[in-house]
Amino acid sequence: MSRLFAEVYLDEDVDVAIAYILRARGFGAVTARDAGRLSGTDPEQLAYAVEQQTTLLSHNRADYEALHRQYLEEGRSHWGIIIAVQRRRYEIVVKLIDIIDRLTADELRDQLLYI
Repeated sequence: MSRLFAEVYLDEDVDVAIAYILRARGFGAVTARDAGRLSGTDPEQLAYAVEQQTTLLSHNRADYEALHRQYLEEGRSHWGIIIAVQRRRYEIVVKLIDIIDRLTADELRDQLLYI
């Protein structure tokens, strides 16, 4: 079954206010804090996002690029990883909503995108 809008899981490096703004605009967003996953390693955070079928949002470019490559090399799948450059939260939200509006959850699968 195809899902229209991706839900986003924000690792603990991302400002929780981004999740509040997304929710206020009708998008699904969960933070590591909401999920009780603070202090989890990056592999644990991505595994949780996969389990929940959510797209992961992080500022941690290097680690998640490596995890993305590892998943693909091992034939594993994820629901998308979006790397956000550190900038004002509103700018991140605008760019993130643009992606969620253009790509379905299924189209984000196994993608590594940058905002």
